[in-house]
Amino acid sequence: MVGVAASVGLVVVSTLVIWKGSERFERAASRLSRHYGLPVAVHGAVVVAVGSSFPEISSIVISTVVHGDFSLGVGAIVGSAIFNLLVIPGLSVIFSDNLDSNRSLVHRDTQFYIISVLLLFVVFALGATYVPGGTNRAAILTPRLAVLLLGTYGVYLFLHQQDADGHVGGNTIDVAPAREWGVLAVSLVVIAVGVEGLVRAALALGEAFGTPSFLWGLIVIAAATSLPDAFVSVSAAKDGDSVTSLTNVLGSNTFNLLVAIPVGVLLGGSATINFLVAVPTMGFLGLATLVFIVFARTGLELTDREAYGFLGLYAVFLMWITLESIGAIETVRGI
Repeated sequence: MVGVAASVGLVVVSTLVIWKGSERFERAASRLSRHYGLPVAVHGAVVVAVGSSFPEISSIVISTVVHGDFSLGVGAIVGSAIFNLLVIPGLSVIFSDNLDSNRSLVHRDTQFYIISVLLLFVVFALGATYVPGGTNRAAILTPRLAVLLLGTYGVYLFLHQQDADGHVGGNTIDVAPAREWGVLAVSLVVIAVGVEGLVRAALALGEAFGTPSFLWGLIVIAAATSLPDAFVSVSAAKDGDSVTSLTNVLGSNTFNLLVAIPVGVLLGGSATINFLVAVPTMGFLGLATLVFIVFARTGLELTDREAYGFLGLYAVFLMWITLESIGAIETVRGI
């Protein structure tokens, strides 16, 4: 029990470290975006999303390179994507007057995110069936498959670049760019330190309870590393900036699926994941995506009732994974 208590304490401390680093990052990123006159959509879907996703990419790099556990990092990425889609919009609506979406968000960012989810599932399936040595219990992800995901993210950036070409910068602010970039760099280091603590705690909890690290990544690391996204989106929603609040969620998830996971594969040379475990969790991610799309498209706004629907569905997810972890149910095969 002492080891469990120490691990829980490490989770709390690491989460606070990530939170403080993310606060500094968000402030510097916002000032730089306004200084360079970037479009709001680009700021939310690219600049803020990529930066606030640094904890997730750190988790997969640290778990793969330092601890040799790629599945833990993948669990964190998938769990973070579910958290982002359900919890962050729910909290953003609750802490703001209203949260409006628009047709551009629904028809561009959301649809491209669906492509990202489907493509990642296809890559997992290819690793299980077509890569030599791959089985349903050992889907092998190769650098070639990783490049396929990275190339798709390049298309996503191209689409945003096309939208930004005709943009006329609005009111800009004068800042010291070198200083703000320095703050960004230090913030990222602080976040990485916090993520290392989370990974160590998750591995220790997995050993203490005799459960797969993938499941701890789905819950513990995913929720803690999603705090930057939550902070950015809720702050934007409170300021009346619904576009940044929602595009940050979609942009962050797209980055995590198409960049963070491939980076882990490339750094490790190859990586193995249990396909039987990945399938049902990816299925729940698909369900969360559909719910998000329907709610965002209905009336082009998110209501309080829909917000509580998001949070209720996430509670169902936590209950499901908890029951799996203690062996009360066995809907996820292969663990």
